[in-house]
Amino acid sequence: MIDIREITEEQVISIAKQISLAAITAPKARGVDNLEIKIAHGEDLQQLSQKLQELYQKTGQEFLLRDSNNLLQSQAIILIGSKTKVLGLDCGYCGFASCKEKEENAPLAPCFFNSNDLGIAIGSMCSKTADYRIDSRVMFSVGLAAKELSLLPDCSTILALVLSVSGKSVFFDRVVNK
Repeated sequence: MIDIREITEEQVISIAKQISLAAITAPKARGVDNLEIKIAHGEDLQQLSQKLQELYQKTGQEFLLRDSNNLLQSQAIILIGSKTKVLGLDCGYCGFASCKEKEENAPLAPCFFNSNDLGIAIGSMCSKTADYRIDSRVMFSVGLAAKELSLLPDCSTILALVLSVSGKSVFFDRVVNK
């Protein structure tokens, strides 16, 4: 017989791979895929948690410490980031009249469509996560830690979908444990 609690992490990682496919197939502006996706688990969670603790020490923002603790209660994290690339639509949404003007004046500022594509992809992943009945939370703080650690070096914006399977969602009554 298999004790399901003994294979929880293995199964969450397997399902994280499937959930990630939803981000790949999510609609993207002009059909251009500027997204990077990686799955973190095991020692990766320790590394991200430690970086959040360092950021907490630096800024005093308690939610960073709370999220650091939350990571250690999870089995896997899907990191998803967007590269900063204009799409040549000259929409003006970024505040510049053209993509060329934006690139000349603010090359590091994300194109609106980069951020929008990231949002649609994370929404698709969250929907798929619900299909599997896995507890999850989108955390920008973990994305910040991943950015600080250069885990997705080509991405200017990173979000994390943190995944957990337990008797009670670790994301429900979240408190800061100092």
